[in-house]
Amino acid sequence: MSSASLQQAAQRTASWIDHHSERLLLLGLTVAALLMFTLNLGALPLRDWDEGTVAGVARELSRMPLSQWLYPTLQGEPYFNKPPLVHSLIALTFRAFGVSEWTARLPGALLSGLTVPLLYLVGRELWPGRMTALLGSTVYLASLPVVRHGRLAMLDGASVCFFLVMLLSLLRSRRQPYWSLGAGLGLSLMLLTKGALGLLLGGIGLAFMVWDSPRLLRSIYLWTGLLLGLLPAVGWYLLQGLRYGDAFWMVHLFDQSLDRVWTAVERNQGPPWFYLLELLKGYWPWLLFVPLGLRAAWGDRWRSWGKVLLLWPLAYFAVVSSMGTKLPWYIFPLYPALSLLAGVELQRLWQTISGYSAKLTPTERYGLGLSLGLGVLATGSWAGCVYFIMAEDSMLVVFSLGAIGLTMSAALWRLGQRDPLFVPVLIWGMYLALLLFVASESWVWELAEDYPVKPVAALVQQVPPGATVLTSHPNHRPSLDFYSDRSVIPAADQRRRRQWQRGAYLLLDEAAQQRSWVDRDLILGRAAGWTLLGPPPP
Repeated sequence: MSSASLQQAAQRTASWIDHHSERLLLLGLTVAALLMFTLNLGALPLRDWDEGTVAGVARELSRMPLSQWLYPTLQGEPYFNKPPLVHSLIALTFRAFGVSEWTARLPGALLSGLTVPLLYLVGRELWPGRMTALLGSTVYLASLPVVRHGRLAMLDGASVCFFLVMLLSLLRSRRQPYWSLGAGLGLSLMLLTKGALGLLLGGIGLAFMVWDSPRLLRSIYLWTGLLLGLLPAVGWYLLQGLRYGDAFWMVHLFDQSLDRVWTAVERNQGPPWFYLLELLKGYWPWLLFVPLGLRAAWGDRWRSWGKVLLLWPLAYFAVVSSMGTKLPWYIFPLYPALSLLAGVELQRLWQTISGYSAKLTPTERYGLGLSLGLGVLATGSWAGCVYFIMAEDSMLVVFSLGAIGLTMSAALWRLGQRDPLFVPVLIWGMYLALLLFVASESWVWELAEDYPVKPVAALVQQVPPGATVLTSHPNHRPSLDFYSDRSVIPAADQRRRRQWQRGAYLLLDEAAQQRSWVDRDLILGRAAGWTLLGPPPP
């Protein structure tokens, strides 16, 4: 082939890539996100609370005929806590691939992975260039709390996915009114996922629309879209009310939703600055860039991107911080907004270092703060690496911490050299470090806070279905209920004794086994420090 032909082929290839670059970029983000959110997904047991509960509801749905899926149950009793959309998706994977940790986590992980390209598309609606949108979406993908909670069998990743669908639809409806139909669908999916949270996120999206594009309030497409989109959610709530009456409304709307606003449900409480501490604990290194991103948003508050990135994080943070019940994953919907804010500042920093901006130099702009922050993160990562080596812990955790230390060190050095590659080094280094971390057996570190559940659950499976099982453990463990397929109820010593004499089974720790009334001849087995005691003979 002649040189002219080669040159023409290269030009055609370059033209094709340029023409399809947006699709290729979206494909790359999607593949990178799905790899992060699905790698090693089923290697660890389900953790307590949301994972065990969600998986338990999904398994009971999978055993029902499809006509009954509108009425979820848990341990045979009506389940009023959350709507069953995600539970139903998990039930479908249970039916298709069997019941396992992998199938329990897969639907939520896939929906969480889709939030990455969706966030990029939202960014493309807010800025004319793609750099800020790309930086924001990759920062989001390279964030520890996002990756951790998005991989769990929980509802938060799905809620954020549907919120981004709604927000993207609202943004595009400014140019193409029929996109308003997607806003109603996104709102409905949020309501069918997490109820009251859907109302909050939907309110934020609609408040932005009123602030940014009030003319859309006169659009027939908007009201038609909201009406059609809300029909499934409204229909489900009406069906629950017709079937269960006041019991549903009291538990779902008050005990599980409104009551969390002014009281600490299940002792999950904290100070007003609880979520600020959560950000300080886990959202590094991106938290270094968020304050300046907020300042830039305030400076551009008359533009769409400034409006949405002021209203979304500030309103949501204020609402969840004022609630009585506080749980770390309640701020999951905050991370996409914070990532876009970090992307704003990283893009400005890139331009400054590259000489495309007449603004202050990095040293003048950040002083010692940014360098000090990266230095502290590098030092802490290397120290953690040494600690886990001495503790003979998982080598993948050691490699992950080493990758973070190397990333922070390299980024600090490149920043000092005024090298704009400091930005991609930081993002890709964190992405690779998190890949190593989720490949380890430590990414669900809460499992180490209590006894291993699976061997104890295998012990409890000896109990006939429907029999009462009481335990000396002070807390209810939904994961134990899921793995044993039995309901194991915490109870005080006197109640356990009375119920045991009436035919209940007991799951006792070593201290409880020393009670004088315990008949050791009725021991059915032991596992992980726990003993299963059968009922006395009639």
